[in-house]
Amino acid sequence: MNKKNALDIFHEQLRIKAAIPGYVREENEHVIRHVSQHNEEGFISCSSLTLDNAERAIEKEMAYFQSLGQRFEWKVYSYDQPDRLVDLLQSKGFTIDDREALMVMEINHNHSFYNPSLPLRLKEITEEAGVKQMMELLTEVWGESYTLLGNRLWRDKKNDPETLFLYGIYDGEKLVSTAWMYLEKGTSFASFWGGATLMNHRGQGCYSALLAVRAQKAHERGYRFLTVDASPMSQPILEKNGFTCLAYSYGCLSPEIQN
Repeated sequence: MNKKNALDIFHEQLRIKAAIPGYVREENEHVIRHVSQHNEEGFISCSSLTLDNAERAIEKEMAYFQSLGQRFEWKVYSYDQPDRLVDLLQSKGFTIDDREALMVMEINHNHSFYNPSLPLRLKEITEEAGVKQMMELLTEVWGESYTLLGNRLWRDKKNDPETLFLYGIYDGEKLVSTAWMYLEKGTSFASFWGGATLMNHRGQGCYSALLAVRAQKAHERGYRFLTVDASPMSQPILEKNGFTCLAYSYGCLSPEIQN
């Protein structure tokens, strides 16, 4: 895979032209923003700024989303300009998430993902009750509420079931590991999300099995690239499975809405 070519395609398809279910895409001279249609957080997927205009552009976006009553995430990548964009956002009260690695792999049918059989306890989740189990597992693993995420996943699954695939690995009736995938319409990318496993079921191949089932589905549907926003814990596993780091990203969440 040519890294520069892959990054160029990613930037064009998933940052500039992205069309996300449940959001209205808006573009001005400085940013491409996505406004939630369901009173959830919006986000900015791409920006074109200089050190001279960045601060004013940030203030304008804060005022705009404030007028809508929405918080928003400004996703900053390591190649974005100006170099100090994350620092400028932080100075305006944004909360900066831990750095994630943009991991991409070009699908190859000779990859080991397509050789092994998958465990019988791995199942596709298609019912609302299963989505609720997924959110309960995420809460158990990460200690946060995922009700809004669960609502969005179930809404997206109902509205366009062929673009979202959810999977779980079970121990009897208990869900012990889960992950999901969006087939990004109009692009070459399948994006992988989740990847949470209960502590006493780690080290048993759950993460790799969930990677494989999603890769197989994406290949079956004709997608060229797989992409993951990876934590430091996940990055080495993904590299071992053939993913390449193209850049790093920071999720920057705007301050609380002021009434």
